[in-house]
Amino acid sequence: MPRRRWLRGLRYRNPRAVRGRVTGAEAGEGGSAVVDFVMVGSLVTLFFLAVIQLPLVLHVRNTLIDAAASGARYGTLADRSAADAEHRAAALIGMALNAEFAQDISSSEVTFEGLRTLEVTIRAPMPVIGLIGPRDTLEVKGHAAVQP
Repeated sequence: MPRRRWLRGLRYRNPRAVRGRVTGAEAGEGGSAVVDFVMVGSLVTLFFLAVIQLPLVLHVRNTLIDAAASGARYGTLADRSAADAEHRAAALIGMALNAEFAQDISSSEVTFEGLRTLEVTIRAPMPVIGLIGPRDTLEVKGHAAVQP
């Protein structure tokens, strides 16, 4: 019997066991799970959006490169000109992306690696948030050899 009194005494001296209250160092941590959830949730959301945005930027860049190269090849055909190359690149960009990406397209005849080529240059906005971004930060060029 003396042992039971000793155990009973320990149990009753513990304030959590008696009243169900949190005291001491544990009392200052109330509500911290909500704050932790918000902080971790916002970081995970930002990471997820960055992971989604990177392929979008690469898609826009690759589409512009393809449109510039296709426009340059189209402009070097026997019955076409540099203006036709610009119109072809603008049409391809308009179909694949948005007409706003085809605002600044230029073409010129240059010597590229010793060959006379038609160069189509496209300057477009870099998509930072969705397809919205600062103007003229993405520049791509496409080349095609001019047929004599």
